[in-house]
Amino acid sequence: MKEPLWTSSFIKLMVGNLFVFMSFQMLIPTLPPYIKSIGASGTEIGLVTALFSIGAVLSRPFIGFMLEYRARKPLVLIGALMLLLITFLYPLSQVVVIFLAFRLLHGLAWGWSTTVNGTAAVDVVPNSRLGEGMGYYGLSITIGMIIAPSLGIFLFQVTSFENLVYISGALGVIALILLGTVQYQTPAEVLKNKKEDLKFTYLGSLVEKSGWFPAFITLMICLGYGAIVTFIVIFAEERGINQIFLFYLLNAIFASLSRPVAGKWFDRKGPRGLVMVTIAITFIGMWVLSFAHSNLTIAVAGVLFGIGFGSLIPTLQSWTISMTPSNRRGVANGMFFSSIDLGIGVSGFVFGVMAQFFSIAVLFQISSLFLIIALILTILEGRRSKEVRQPKEALS
Repeated sequence: MKEPLWTSSFIKLMVGNLFVFMSFQMLIPTLPPYIKSIGASGTEIGLVTALFSIGAVLSRPFIGFMLEYRARKPLVLIGALMLLLITFLYPLSQVVVIFLAFRLLHGLAWGWSTTVNGTAAVDVVPNSRLGEGMGYYGLSITIGMIIAPSLGIFLFQVTSFENLVYISGALGVIALILLGTVQYQTPAEVLKNKKEDLKFTYLGSLVEKSGWFPAFITLMICLGYGAIVTFIVIFAEERGINQIFLFYLLNAIFASLSRPVAGKWFDRKGPRGLVMVTIAITFIGMWVLSFAHSNLTIAVAGVLFGIGFGSLIPTLQSWTISMTPSNRRGVANGMFFSSIDLGIGVSGFVFGVMAQFFSIAVLFQISSLFLIIALILTILEGRRSKEVRQPKEALS
């Protein structure tokens, strides 16, 4: 008999995390034009992403260490509250330097919140259904990343930045309420640990060695995906594609439809084959997108991204966690999300510089090379693991 997955705590945690991501992601595409409107230079606009990524990566080792000995609930609520408060500070920042300081603080809070929420989800999901459960939980991340930016752009165009912040804040309030009603399950071995008995090192809490490989693959994938996040709206405007929402909509729909299949595949057959297939589908989607001149082609690209990238990220998270001891899951989650933020942040900066020399379509094609690297590394790792297992089986 299967252990229950759809408990009230899991549902509230997943929906609460969706609202956290929606609240945060809807601001992402609107912050650069806002800071430009208050007098920021090109370099300062670039710092909007860079400082945020730095803050997120800096905070995660500290929160990962805290998750080795602290109960989950207060850490989850502190993270959600910090995100909410910083969101309401943005309209008050009419000075560029102050705005950038808020952006660094927002990164610190984001690193905290994503790490503790992901770890709390792993604790709630039964181990026998880890792939399936984290696949569904990953929907809250993927849908937030897909839908919220386009919603933010729409609201920014039809109303003021201040009203956009209030709507974002309202979603954050809902998230805080939902996360406050969850019954968290902190592992017993974590509660037995005492801070004074654990040794903190920044590198040791930044990288969890047992799960480094899928986290590195995540970094490669997001180095490729960052170009899409940064330039897809501008790309659609240049190509005269007026229904860009189709990319986001179909992406979200097919990510939702493919997630149960991907999760069960993970639990039954393991991650490697699934990762290779979804990387290949995402790669095809990037090339279809690069050749898009119509709404139909954009829609096809959205379907491919939904099936490929929509299943790939939660699969990589599940793979990272499945290789990690329960008391180090906080560190592993921090490492995983740092890979996402670092990949997208570096990609946005690098391809932003390259945009002076190449068309956006060519940038999409160049960025797809990171997926080829990820695919090759996954194939090689699978062969290495097989070679390691065979001698052991022969000895037994």
